[in-house]
Amino acid sequence: MSLLAFGVNHKTAPVEIREKVAFAPDQLSSALHELVARDGLREAAILSTCNRTELYCGTEESGPDSPEHYRKVLLQWFCSYHGLDIEQVKPYTYLYPDQSAVRQIMRVASGLDSLVLGEPQILGQMKQAYVTAHRAGTIGNHLNRLFQHTFSVAKRVRTDTAIGASPVSVAFAAVSLARQFFSDLEKHTALLLGAGETTELVARHLRENGIGRIIIANRTLERAHLLASEVNGYAIGLSEVEGHLAEADLVVSSTASREPVIGKEQTRQAIKKRKRRPILMIDIAVPRDISPEVAELDDIYLYTVDDLEEIIQEGLRSRQEAAKQADEIIDTHVSRFMGWLRSLDAVDTIRSYREDAATTRDAALEKARRQLAAGHDPEQVVQELAWGLTNKLIHTPTAQMSQAAYAGREELLEAARELFNISKPEQT
Repeated sequence: MSLLAFGVNHKTAPVEIREKVAFAPDQLSSALHELVARDGLREAAILSTCNRTELYCGTEESGPDSPEHYRKVLLQWFCSYHGLDIEQVKPYTYLYPDQSAVRQIMRVASGLDSLVLGEPQILGQMKQAYVTAHRAGTIGNHLNRLFQHTFSVAKRVRTDTAIGASPVSVAFAAVSLARQFFSDLEKHTALLLGAGETTELVARHLRENGIGRIIIANRTLERAHLLASEVNGYAIGLSEVEGHLAEADLVVSSTASREPVIGKEQTRQAIKKRKRRPILMIDIAVPRDISPEVAELDDIYLYTVDDLEEIIQEGLRSRQEAAKQADEIIDTHVSRFMGWLRSLDAVDTIRSYREDAATTRDAALEKARRQLAAGHDPEQVVQELAWGLTNKLIHTPTAQMSQAAYAGREELLEAARELFNISKPEQT
């Protein structure tokens, strides 16, 4: 039985390739059934995100054991399914077999192989890939155990390291700065200018961190309402900002305006209404939304995207250090999982050995019952049962050890001592 991880990601393939090999959610079930019908494959799961498409597979016990064989099988199916030329896709693909496959899936789930190091969303996507494959009936014992082990490892990486603690995006850095500035976000109001992707991320991060109130201001009011409804906020038009500025303890601006949206004079009036309670302003727009002159006012703390870049770089350094710790955790658990996988090789041998022992036991018991039924001395019957059973159970191992000694096979004798926990006799 082999485990395989095959696919493309943001490191190996440009977006033009990644978008062509992505699987839509409604394609996954049929794709999984097609995949496990391929030569030598028995189990399968598919993880498909904007930054990667990976196939996780388990092979047949009696199937081919060459990674190159499966590279060809998976590549051919991959390209055939998406209607692509093999030579167009092949240079961007990778295949990880066995131990490398286990390490890959654990690193992916832990956010160590992501575009943004340590991002948490990938674990949820991995869990969804598992659920989809489980419902499709393409998850067997090996992949099931691997996924469960992987989820446990990813959780430990998240709790035992600082992999996700430091800001590495503009949105995360802005909210981290706000958390440092305000001791309790629950008591404060945030005014967000713009309703694009960055503002959406800021809004979600603020919501997750317990901000008291969110006001979304956007040139298109409909878009502002849509985002506000998602974060339990309040929507206004961009032209209404001046009337609400005094309400804001935190302002985060990210519009596409070519001219400043917030000027010095309107900010001065807002501070006056607030009775000089300070405002933290974070301008992450390029060109800037907040006039640089605003920083000259007392009780205004203005940060730009360049200021956040320093926070982001420090966060990246922190996460890179945490990633080293995470890799150590993963290496330990890869070894444990591979040990479990190897232990499966002994299952049939152990089963046969137990069955042989049970047959010998049953025969000895039947003989003892017949002797007792015939009126033999119970003490003598029990003694013969013990001696007979012992001799029959140890006959084959002792005969094999004698033959090994005769043939000079010391390594077999050493294995027998380890197997039966026998101390090596002292030399006299």
